[in-house]
Amino acid sequence: MSAFAIVTKNVIFNSFPKLSFSLSPSSAIQFIRFPTSSIPANPLASLTQQFIPRTASLISRATSSSSAASSTTFHGLCYVVGDNIDTDQIIPAEYLTLVPSKPEEYEQLGSYALIGLPSSYTTRFIEPNQMKTKYSIVIAGANFGCGSSREHAPVALGASGVAAVVAESYARIFFRNSVATGEVYPLETEVRICEECKTGDVVTVELGDSRLINHTTGKEYKLKPIGDAGPVIEAGGIFAYARKTGMIPSHSA
Repeated sequence: MSAFAIVTKNVIFNSFPKLSFSLSPSSAIQFIRFPTSSIPANPLASLTQQFIPRTASLISRATSSSSAASSTTFHGLCYVVGDNIDTDQIIPAEYLTLVPSKPEEYEQLGSYALIGLPSSYTTRFIEPNQMKTKYSIVIAGANFGCGSSREHAPVALGASGVAAVVAESYARIFFRNSVATGEVYPLETEVRICEECKTGDVVTVELGDSRLINHTTGKEYKLKPIGDAGPVIEAGGIFAYARKTGMIPSHSA
């Protein structure tokens, strides 16, 4: 009597500068036969002994990352938008042919961030003939990032120079893409800061204290803690975090 294991190979991680992945179309599946005599009498106990020390190690590393993320502070000018800013407004579909894994095209993608906003936004997010924005923090209303699931949206904002978005709420897929790519911090607030701040106000975001300070008006606002997403974004995305914590081999391994 024998037992079987399924092993996959040819997994390729490749795409955005900070993150993404794909599986090779030629990935093969192999069946490996090994004698049951090699299986311990109590396999569950064996697995527990094997993985508990490793899990403790990963938790320790993650805690260190969390401490680093909690000390992060962003300071600069804010750009204020309203409700239901969708991904077409963040980065129109015509620019999705740009490949973020190519540095020049990554920079170009950033130069088109929020170019799809309606004409009612008289202040441009990025000045003509510029590649970067002078607004490092975007303040938004409800349902920011709704629409299509394109991961180019947070990538475009990050490439433009945005460090964080502070919104009343997010479309779930935009929030997840922000964390997965590690491009921007998607922070939430319980009040409509977008109605109390104006484009050009000088603000500071303190992750450790979960607060936003508007130095122009002198007001402070409590933010919802970023939680477990913080260390992932701090590391540069989900795969960078996995390598950093030893969940997957590093590039140098």
